[in-house]
Amino acid sequence: MSDFVTEADLAHARQDPVFRKKLIANNLDRLLAELNRMRTAHPAPDPQQARQIREGVDLAVKLAGRLQKSGNGPNPDPGPQVA
Repeated sequence: MSDFVTEADLAHARQDPVFRKKLIANNLDRLLAELNRMRTAHPAPDPQQARQIREGVDLAVKLAGRLQKSGNGPNPDPGPQVA
């Protein structure tokens, strides 16, 4: 998958729930990595950076919610097995 989501990716995601889930999960991972980079690069962010971090966190929460609605996240943990 490329760095940017293309129109073809979006069309594919509309038709294929497995691809959509993978696309959301990959972009959530990228977003969280960038938020972490911003946090560590600027321990005391200026007001604009703080606003961008808050917006990123809001988006991450929305993406995580969509993943949960689509079936327990990208790799659901089956939990402990009862014998």
